[in-house]
Amino acid sequence: MKNDTVKLLTRKEAAQYLGLSVRTLETWARQADYNELPIIKMGTIKGIRYKISDLDEYIEKKRKTNND
Repeated sequence: MKNDTVKLLTRKEAAQYLGLSVRTLETWARQADYNELPIIKMGTIKGIRYKISDLDEYIEKKRKTNND
């Protein structure tokens, strides 16, 4: 078994990482338009987690250059 440690962030931590509100991430999780930002559900709603690599990938997808 491979032992890869993956840091998971809480919704609050993920919101801070992205510079957004917790409410925004809650809304996005319920809307199909934002299903490109994966969540990991571990039990109850308080168990929602985000992988940093998924957040970084989301940021890169949304990043625009001056030429866009």
